[in-house]
Amino acid sequence: MRVLSVVSGPSGLVQVAPVARALAATGGAEHAIIHTGRHDDPRLAEASAGLELAAVRYHLEVGDASLGVQAGLMLQRLDPALTELQPDVVLAYGDDDAAIVAALATGAMGIRLGHVEAGLRRGATAGGDAMATLVAGRLADVLFAPSRDAIAALKVEGVAEERIQFVGSVRVDALRWVLDRSTARAPTGCIVARLQSNGAEVAAALAELGRLVPVITAPDAYRERVALMAGAALVITDTDDLQEETSYLGVPCITLRADTDHPATCQHGTNRLVAPGRDTLLAAAERALSRRPPARPLIERWDGRAAERIARVLCEGVDFRAEEQPRGRRAEAMQQMA
Repeated sequence: MRVLSVVSGPSGLVQVAPVARALAATGGAEHAIIHTGRHDDPRLAEASAGLELAAVRYHLEVGDASLGVQAGLMLQRLDPALTELQPDVVLAYGDDDAAIVAALATGAMGIRLGHVEAGLRRGATAGGDAMATLVAGRLADVLFAPSRDAIAALKVEGVAEERIQFVGSVRVDALRWVLDRSTARAPTGCIVARLQSNGAEVAAALAELGRLVPVITAPDAYRERVALMAGAALVITDTDDLQEETSYLGVPCITLRADTDHPATCQHGTNRLVAPGRDTLLAAAERALSRRPPARPLIERWDGRAAERIARVLCEGVDFRAEEQPRGRRAEAMQQMA
């Protein structure tokens, strides 16, 4: 079986790495990776360090531009690669631009599409990310859901149950891989901040917190970022790419947004949504630092085997549709072994 993964950005490499390893372990799958960005983007090498990721087969060399321009260039440059490789299935990941492009290209060419991290929705918020997940959800032949809320969102949108496979989080797979092989030790008890925007009030709050606890900016390199998170007393972010990781680690996370496309991290994990102001951030940080749960939360099927399940669905036809909701912490832990 020929499998082709289409990803974009540094985050895409983190997501695809566990899937690449799982497919290689089957011994019966040929897997290639297409990245939509530039081959000389230094962020890509940083992101993949420590993940033991196979070399990217193609770079589409699409740089910064509007969504419409990027999508047009990606479609134009993806078509020859699909024609050459003739994949049996193409995998798109999450809510990045590549998900829309992969969905449209495979639909036009009659190639099966699988959507990894499918069903993640941010309430009623619209935009490019929401469009990517909706388009991929409509056109994908199989949707690999990371959590039960994602499954519920897909069903509300009319996706047939037989198209949904409940596999867990590939981000957790990547996290566990790095943790198991890392010898780096970061300062414990620090606050890790990863912010795309940093207003005056947030900056003031971080400065005030820094008088009590070291505040460290999370690096772009994934391996170093994981080491910091593992030893952190608190993580503060306004992006989506740390919420699953911190919940798995049991590290309190403050997300400076009104919504999230990872609601499981709020319902069962350690993530809390907070308005981005000085007073609200300081109050939330104080609560998080003083009330850290004694045990790491268990989230169903976030066990480091999501990519293995994806590979088994593709290569063996195994069915990982959701069973009845387990009850209690012990039942949830047992369900993770499924």
